Amino acid sequence: MLARQKTTPPGGAEPLPKGDYARLFEEARRRTADLVAPVSEDDMERVHNPLMSPLVWDIGHIAAFEDLWICQHLGKLEPLHPELAEVYDATETPRKDRGTLPFLRLSDAWDYMAEVRARTLSVLDRYEGDSFIWEMVLEHEHQHNETMLQALQLAPAGVYFPPSHRLAASPDEAAEPPERVLIEAGPFLMGDPGVGFAYDNERPQHEVTLRAFEIDRSPVTVGAFREFVEEGGYERRDWWSDEGWLWREAEGVERPLYWTEDGGQRFFDAVEPLDPALPVMHVSFHEAQAYAEYRGRRLPSEPEWEKAAAWDPRRGEHRRHPWGDSEPDWGRANLDQFSFRPDAVGAHAAGDSAYGVSGLEGDCWEWTASEFHGYPGFRAYPYSEYSEIFFGGPYRVLRGGSWATRPRVVRTTFRNWDHPQRRQIFSGFRCANDVES
Repeated sequence: MLARQKTTPPGGAEPLPKGDYARLFEEARRRTADLVAPVSEDDMERVHNPLMSPLVWDIGHIAAFEDLWICQHLGKLEPLHPELAEVYDATETPRKDRGTLPFLRLSDAWDYMAEVRARTLSVLDRYEGDSFIWEMVLEHEHQHNETMLQALQLAPAGVYFPPSHRLAASPDEAAEPPERVLIEAGPFLMGDPGVGFAYDNERPQHEVTLRAFEIDRSPVTVGAFREFVEEGGYERRDWWSDEGWLWREAEGVERPLYWTEDGGQRFFDAVEPLDPALPVMHVSFHEAQAYAEYRGRRLPSEPEWEKAAAWDPRRGEHRRHPWGDSEPDWGRANLDQFSFRPDAVGAHAAGDSAYGVSGLEGDCWEWTASEFHGYPGFRAYPYSEYSEIFFGGPYRVLRGGSWATRPRVVRTTFRNWDHPQRRQIFSGFRCANDVES
């Protein structure tokens, strides 16, 4: 048996000095404001796509969540605006309905944010205790930044004009299917060990034994996926699951979202020629599964993905990040350093896992073959609506984090999930296959 730490209850975030929390909260808020600064008031308040909320709803929701968990839960203060509780309750208000809600208009939403933040800092001055809620609220704002970028990418060209910087790789090499890495059979410890911050669905850590398998060294590229398209990938019924083919026919899908018919790809306001060096993105689980079948392979299970990313077989240890336990530094602290698209596959070799698998954090979310469930011994904390209500539904797990994910959110145990037909998320994938032990 492998030794593992026991988690009681699913909290356990290591506290930071109060000054650090004040600084981190201010940086998160400044980034939120800077992210949407180029967007007009009208575009902040309109619904750009039924899949997403109006951007101004996200602003109010971020404030309401902070007020609920820090000011009310930790600080024992009365709600600042109790009449807004249902408006900004993500569980009670589906995205498709949020455009009709009596949400705060833009200037009032920013004022609400400022009022809540003043209350938050007053609670911080006097609070002593576990830091889990502080970390949760901080990551919540980071996560909504990515959601807002999804909405801005869905919006028509002309709504958002971000800067653009990225690293280059050899297009000739990038068009080839990724090299495979062997992951040997045996047990490993899956899930967060209970030391730093993690959500309830990442715990408890438990032992999983896997058969030997191979996994792609890097995510599938635009160049490799384009070969699938050119060889009739969206026309060959035999490469698709029954559910996937029904979805493809119903939606008339012929290429990844944001690819154009004439060989381009849209990034917010700009359409550029397809770059074969980039990881393919904005593909559904069904498209990823069809591509894997085309290659005679499959998608990795969630445990396979985590073992390839997190396990160090030489030390018998679980890593918080593929490269180790040090926190990521992707040079994206400021928006003027932010690429607003993934870097080329293979651009960050220093981030490889112990097995030599690359691109596991920060390129694209990666679909896995696994449905979303709780781990053995799961306990909801601090509220069941974060993940437990989604267990056993139609959701598939994604891992790894995208270029749009803040580094503080990403870790090898972080679990994302969505409907298998979703493509607005910054989602790609890599393939796997069984091998003889």
